[in-house]
Amino acid sequence: MQIIIVGCGKVGRTLAEQLQEEDTDITLIDINPDRINEITDEVDAMGVVGNGASINTLMEARIETADILIAVTVSDEMNLLCCLIAQKTGHCHTIARVRNPIYSKEIGFIKERLGVTMIINPELAAAQEISKLLRFPSAIKIDTFARGKVELLKFKVMPEFELDGKSIQQITEHFRCDILFCAIEGKDYTTIPGGTNVIRNGDVISILATPQNAAAFFKKIGLKTHQVKNTVIVGGGTISYYLAKALLAMKIKVKVIEKDKNRCEFLSEELTDATIINGDGTDRSLLLEEGLESAESFVTLTNMDEENIFLSLFAKTISNAKLVAKVNRLAYDDIIDSLDIGSVIYPKYITADYILQYVRATQNSIGSNVETLYHILDGKAEALEFKICDNSPIVGRTLSELNLKKNLLVGCLYRDGSVRIPRGHDALEIGDRVVIVTTNRGLRDINDILAK
Repeated sequence: MQIIIVGCGKVGRTLAEQLQEEDTDITLIDINPDRINEITDEVDAMGVVGNGASINTLMEARIETADILIAVTVSDEMNLLCCLIAQKTGHCHTIARVRNPIYSKEIGFIKERLGVTMIINPELAAAQEISKLLRFPSAIKIDTFARGKVELLKFKVMPEFELDGKSIQQITEHFRCDILFCAIEGKDYTTIPGGTNVIRNGDVISILATPQNAAAFFKKIGLKTHQVKNTVIVGGGTISYYLAKALLAMKIKVKVIEKDKNRCEFLSEELTDATIINGDGTDRSLLLEEGLESAESFVTLTNMDEENIFLSLFAKTISNAKLVAKVNRLAYDDIIDSLDIGSVIYPKYITADYILQYVRATQNSIGSNVETLYHILDGKAEALEFKICDNSPIVGRTLSELNLKKNLLVGCLYRDGSVRIPRGHDALEIGDRVVIVTTNRGLRDINDILAK
């Protein structure tokens, strides 16, 4: 598969790094030769210096034979223009990053009239991720499958849960909740577990379940499951705008602190039910004055990673709020995760996962389709949702009969509107949606779960 990426910023670089593992031929376009040289030194890709909206540049990048063009420059208009010209010049699928809220209301028109195959809005996607976390604040991270019917929830094991030293089988039998433990992250190991694996305090656990079953399990071990009643957001950018709209619709009280006066006036006009504070969100006295100590959630969305992390650490010392911090720089994610500051949102990873999901879907065979894809366990594993569309070697055979790859779990089965954790006697059927969790990279078809 031949893919052209226009724009070599953080998202473009992340995409190139992940797509090089996907059996793809990558071409990068950017007007900055230093960026092209830097990335092509690290990634197996061809570089073209030029304007991605130029026909000559696209021809040099072999647009006539490309399968997908992905435009992720800093300009929405540039991205749309790149896709439009690519449509007229070649016969490829086109993906555009579009961030302006104005265009979010016109997605249907852009896709239908301009022929753009997929629109990705990193800020909107990040806001949706955060709103899920504030709905279920006990989780560190929540990924959804089967159109919200199945969730992959990540949480940290605390001493008060009384799970220390118990095996997964013992926990499942004791609490009698229909959930699947699909990953354990300890201090010095990460594994996709079986029933004999033992849980320790401090472990970070990922479970697959319906929202109802997950809530029942969390309630039994003593974790809060109700959504927050209020939130304080520092930073009034685009993510804050989308997030505030979503939270207000959920009847959550919203307070936004933003130091730019003009931006505050815009937010006040657009978010009439929110409280907009014109001030410096890093000012300790202002945060205390605006009720941080009693806030149920605290979200840091400034343009400075350091500020977001520092503010979360400060909030952790004075409140019991659910903490969410936005981080753009990807190079230090392992260090940031070790700080234990609650949930960390990486918009660049979210964007890359959406696009990678689409790439996998276009590479599939006729028998199934990749519907959803998430990188989990700091990129060491993947959780994928397949829809089974046709007969294949796995249809009609029980799971116990299948020779599955190692380090792979068949996590959830969605059939005829109901969800269940599959057991050995269950068989997959045409029309099923199935969630696979695995450390095996690059699964594109449901048949790829079989060992060769």
